[in-house]
Amino acid sequence: MSFLVPEKIETSRLYLRQFRDEDWKDMHAYYSDEEATKFTIGRSLTEGESWRAMASIIGHWQLRGYGPYAIEEKISNKVIGTVGFWYPNDWPEIEIKWALARQYWGQGFASEAARGVQKTALECFPEKSLISFIHSGNRASIQLALAISAVFEQQVEFRGDTWHIYRHPNNFEQKD
Repeated sequence: MSFLVPEKIETSRLYLRQFRDEDWKDMHAYYSDEEATKFTIGRSLTEGESWRAMASIIGHWQLRGYGPYAIEEKISNKVIGTVGFWYPNDWPEIEIKWALARQYWGQGFASEAARGVQKTALECFPEKSLISFIHSGNRASIQLALAISAVFEQQVEFRGDTWHIYRHPNNFEQKD
């Protein structure tokens, strides 16, 4: 299958690449952490559920021609989270999403990865201005969206809760 975006992106400290079967073990650090998943999934996942969640990301690539990347830290070769294009059938628009295992929070990995995806969006979807769809209580993701130049656009009700749409610019000079 040919994809609409590159299968791999490189930043200074990270490789953003498609998921492989063995990555579910590293991703389970995120999916099994109730604190990390409280605004996305809403609960921690079992090992089997973590594998299926990662498999849905792989399937997204096959169905849409783009999807979330595994975030691989260059130094350790560990997968520390996911970032990329996400557009489930009930989402309002194509999203730039991110999620990191808690031990990697606060180190600039999420912003570095998200900026790499923004740059790719500018190259591959120049006619679109993508969103990030963030639960209203997720202060860390809201701060990250603002830090990477996304702008609050509106508040919406979704799945019985309040969510925010942050719009990513499609016409700015990309910073590393």
